[in-house]
Amino acid sequence: MKFFNLVWCILFVLFAALQYNDPDPYIWVPIYLYGAVLCWLAFRRRYWPMACVIGIVVYTAYAVYLFATTDGVWDWAVAHHGANIAESMHAEKPWIEQTREFIGLLLLIIVLGTDYLYARKKLKH
Repeated sequence: MKFFNLVWCILFVLFAALQYNDPDPYIWVPIYLYGAVLCWLAFRRRYWPMACVIGIVVYTAYAVYLFATTDGVWDWAVAHHGANIAESMHAEKPWIEQTREFIGLLLLIIVLGTDYLYARKKLKH
């Protein structure tokens, strides 16, 4: 579990650093750094299950919004037939940016969910 958290901590810091050219880095840098901090704490065996729950709830709400919004993930899948989301890092197509952001949130939800379940198990013993 230590290796898992160290890898994701590094990845989330890198994801945050890559947001410098994003149209809304003030949203995404803190989102990724929150995940990085929780992974770092878990790596150090300091578990904060409630902080994981807060992150999961916020990220899930945002993911649902990105899924359902106009030019969101649903539009990408249905109206644009799952067009390649890696075609351009400076995509002018909003559904590509929304889908990429959605995937980032899913990664955060999965990692924080894993840490939450592990922390609950660890803190019970």
